[in-house]
Amino acid sequence: MHNQLIEPAQAKINLFLHVTGKHDDGYHTLDSLVCFADCGDAIRARPADDDTLTLAITGPMAPALADASTADNLVMRAATLLRDRFGIRQGAELILEKNLPVASGIGGGSADAAATLRVLCQLWGIPARPADLAPLALELGADVPVCLEGGTVLMQGIGEQLIPLAPLPGFSLVLVNPGKAVSTPAIFNARDGDFTEGDLWARDQSFADVTSLADALRDCRNDLTLPAVTLLPEICDVMDALARADGCLLARMSGSGATCFGLYPDAQMAASAASAIAHANPGWWVRDCKIAPAQG
Repeated sequence: MHNQLIEPAQAKINLFLHVTGKHDDGYHTLDSLVCFADCGDAIRARPADDDTLTLAITGPMAPALADASTADNLVMRAATLLRDRFGIRQGAELILEKNLPVASGIGGGSADAAATLRVLCQLWGIPARPADLAPLALELGADVPVCLEGGTVLMQGIGEQLIPLAPLPGFSLVLVNPGKAVSTPAIFNARDGDFTEGDLWARDQSFADVTSLADALRDCRNDLTLPAVTLLPEICDVMDALARADGCLLARMSGSGATCFGLYPDAQMAASAASAIAHANPGWWVRDCKIAPAQG
């Protein structure tokens, strides 16, 4: 692909996720500590010969999107919305390299949309910062603004309130998905009980290492775990497999599932855990990775 630009769409990890309320319109409010992994999808873009927008989908998870209309794909929606909003009269040829499972709680589609906004701003010369694009990002989905922001972020409201935090200590992750998708609306609809109080995470705290981070995270949780497990019991098997692996400091579900993560103090332990889990569960999607630095 000549003169192409490449933008990573990093996997989003909800280190904790508290459901703090619900609006009359049905949207839930959240309080979530978000970071990003150094694995994910990728968006490639180059100028088109005319003003058309085209999208091709490649990668190991492409078959999961094969039946989806490209017009409904979040990548195409993001490209169309950006072009219309800024009055761009240029086209683009886009390729989505789909490596993350679909509907898996690690922001795949949202990260793809955010990466599309970033790469097309470069391609079309739009001098927009993430803050300038935030309202547009929210139109695409509640997780798109945080994926556009990147780094370590406290996400509140319905996803529009983002508080950047100091970088977390370096650590390794193992991401595991049981190979089954779950519906985010169904998870929220299955949720029952009281809401969690907001602002439980001290924004100014720092951590010497991943062990102290894991200790602090144990005082938090993912409020969507119980409804997710009710709809997809295999999530329990995934969390158990992560928790039993040598060196795991914390195992938890991300987002609305079904992907779960384990925190490990170093890459060797994470790689060993990933290998063992993948060998014992050949139908699962398993990746070892590291926390990613903020995207420029």
